[in-house]
Amino acid sequence: MRRREFNKNLLGLPLAAAAVPSMAWGVASDLDASLLPPGGSITDVPGLKVGHYTLKERPTGCTVMICEEGATAGVDVRGSAPGTRETDLLSPINQVQKVNAIMLSGGSAYGLDAAGGVMRYLEEKGFGYKVGAGVVPIVPAAILMDLGVGGFKPRPNADAGYAACQAATTGPVAEGCVGAGAGATIGKMFGGKFSMKSGLGTASVKIGDIVVGAIVAVNAVGDVVNPQTGKVVAGARSEDGKGYRDSMSQMMGGYRVQIQRGANTTIGLVATNAKFTKTQMCKIAQMAHDGYARAINPVHTMGDGDTIFSMSTGTTDVQADESAIGAIAATVMARAIVRAAMMATSIPELGLVAYRDYAGRLG
Repeated sequence: MRRREFNKNLLGLPLAAAAVPSMAWGVASDLDASLLPPGGSITDVPGLKVGHYTLKERPTGCTVMICEEGATAGVDVRGSAPGTRETDLLSPINQVQKVNAIMLSGGSAYGLDAAGGVMRYLEEKGFGYKVGAGVVPIVPAAILMDLGVGGFKPRPNADAGYAACQAATTGPVAEGCVGAGAGATIGKMFGGKFSMKSGLGTASVKIGDIVVGAIVAVNAVGDVVNPQTGKVVAGARSEDGKGYRDSMSQMMGGYRVQIQRGANTTIGLVATNAKFTKTQMCKIAQMAHDGYARAINPVHTMGDGDTIFSMSTGTTDVQADESAIGAIAATVMARAIVRAAMMATSIPELGLVAYRDYAGRLG
């Protein structure tokens, strides 16, 4: 697929699906680990399993977070182009108190089908909301728009969701161009030809017996910024290939942008082992959006469907304050976002360069 064709496709112009050879997506070069924000993994939160499924046919996939025994959950949607499932159920005034899994997926609204595979997997294991003689697994989900990255089809489906569940473990979570982050891109305010490859990141922190973790697939229209330095890590590249445009600076100067409506979205989850109610978890999800605002600029636009879920596995009896956990969650989420951009790998055949391979980042 030629770079010119990819740029048209990313901007939403009609294109036939390109024939992309089956491969492990991403070409990796060396990355100085000392440059990364503090890591860890959302699976450091006791009670959580995470699994990815990445399609071979084109860069897309899904990521599932499972709490088989159920977790108290919340959600906060800030972007204006969301694609979600079962978010109303998470309202504190609604009946069901716990979820069994949360699914993040590529494939735009088609990718919501992946949650059906998660339900099938959990039903086979006997996990879910008990109804009569059976169970109904509760699986909220959110998607990002990666259609056009290497083609319009295939998209993650129920089989992909099921396979992600089969791959789920309590071990370290793979980052970069995997699962829901496989087709993620960033820095698209000035057209696809200046954008960069992004991916999925995770981070965690332990404070005494309490653990707070985050996982996020970053497909933002804006740039990823390091909150510690205020500098763009990855995003819209400059025309001469030397550094970054700095989307906000360009807009403040009156530069015209090219935003494809509903074509972006950052989707993520924060989790803790501290016990909270649904109301408290919704507040924690709300506060975690501060992490988006610190590490993505601009964010929550009309072209983004930015969504954050929250989960409490409740495996510790240590009392915690929801405001403190929300503030910590925002910090951990910002770290995960920067890691998502830095851990991504380039896809040369699609003309997509990642942070680690962009010589201009050193300019």
